[in-house]
Amino acid sequence: MAGSFGELLREHRVAAGLSMGQLAKLIHYSKGYLSKIENDLKPPTPTVARLCDGVLGVGGRLIEAAMHGTPALARRQVLVAGTMLGVGALAGSGLRPAPDAQVVAGMRTSFENLRALGLRTSPMVIIEPLKALQHTVHGMARENTGPIGTGLLRLAARLSEYTGWMSQEAGDEQAALWWTRQASELSRAAGDPDIASYSFVREAGIAFYRQDARSTINLAQQAQWICNAGSRVLALAARREAQGHALAGDRYATESAFDRAVRLMDSEQPDSPYPALGPSAPDPLELARGWALSDLGLNVEAAVVLDRQLALVPVTSRRTRARFGTRKALAQALSGDVDQSCRTLAATIDDAAHVDSATVRTDLRQLARTLGRWHNHAAVREVYPDLKRLLSHR
Repeated sequence: MAGSFGELLREHRVAAGLSMGQLAKLIHYSKGYLSKIENDLKPPTPTVARLCDGVLGVGGRLIEAAMHGTPALARRQVLVAGTMLGVGALAGSGLRPAPDAQVVAGMRTSFENLRALGLRTSPMVIIEPLKALQHTVHGMARENTGPIGTGLLRLAARLSEYTGWMSQEAGDEQAALWWTRQASELSRAAGDPDIASYSFVREAGIAFYRQDARSTINLAQQAQWICNAGSRVLALAARREAQGHALAGDRYATESAFDRAVRLMDSEQPDSPYPALGPSAPDPLELARGWALSDLGLNVEAAVVLDRQLALVPVTSRRTRARFGTRKALAQALSGDVDQSCRTLAATIDDAAHVDSATVRTDLRQLARTLGRWHNHAAVREVYPDLKRLLSHR
C-alpha cells in the first residue's frame, strides 16, 4: 500500500499505463513539476490532486490523500501563509488573549447575520465585511491551537466559501474561484470534509453558470468522492450534478442524480454548530429540479414545479425568490405563456433589483430576448421598460 501522496500517485499512474510525461501533458503541468510531486519533493496542491485524480479515474483517492496525507504540514502551511488572507490587517496588534467557546460562537453569529443580509441585498454590501471577518477569524486561528484553533479555522473556511459565492453574485468570477480554493485549503488544514467537498460544488456552480455541462458534472462528482462528507453536502453535490446532466440534455442521468440527492438529503442529521452549507430554501432540491426541467426543454412542467416551490420561499429570501422567479418567468415565456410570464416577471423585478445578482441577470437577459419576440404584446410592452432598466443598471 502506498504511503505518501507521491507513492500513491506513482502507483495509480503506472496502473493506468501512463508515463510521467503523458500524465503531465494530460493535466497541463510540466513533467519536472510532476516529478517533484511524485518524488515527494513538493506537496500537491488541491488543484493538481483533483486533476490527477480525474485523469486517472481513481474515485477521489488522490484528493483524499492530498487532504490527509500530511495534516501537520498542511495546517502549518495554511496557518503561516497569509499575505493574501489578510495577515497584514493584524500586524502590530500583538497577541490577543485566547478566545473561549463564547467568543467563537459570537464569531459564528456574526457570520450568520451577514448571510442573512446576503439573502436580501446586493453582494457589494457584505463582501468587505465578510473579508474583514474572515481575516479576523483566520488570524485568531493562527494564534491558537487545539480545539479552539481548529474550530476557528473551520469557520474561516466557511467564511471563505461564502465570500466566494458573493463574489460570483457580484460578477467577479476570478475572485469567486480564489476564495473557493482558499476555502478548500483551509478545510484541508482544519480536517473539515464538508467544506472540502462543498468547494467542488461551488466550483461546479461557477461552471454551471458558464453553461459548461461537462465541467459541472465532473466537479460535482468529485465532490461526492470526498470521504466522510455529510449527507447534506453530498446531496447538494448530487443536485449540482443533476443540473449539469440537464444542461447536457440527459434526462435519465438528471433524474437519477436527483433521486440520489433526495435519498441523501432525507438521511441528513444536522448536528453542526456551524451555519449550514448551501441554499437556505425550504426545498432546494425541488427548486433545482424545476430549473433542470427548463434546461431539458420541459418548460410547462418546470413552471408548475417552480410555482409550487416558490410559494414556500419566505419573502425575506429575496435572492432565492429573484433567482427562481426569473427562471419561472423564463420557463413560462419559453412555453408560450407570455401573459403569465410577464405577471411573474413583474412580481420578481423588485427582488432582483434589491439583490443585484450577476447570476440572476444571466437569466434576465435570456428572458428579455425571449419576450422580445412578442414586443408588440400588451403585457410585454408594459413590463419591458422595467426589465431594460434593471439590465442597464450594470
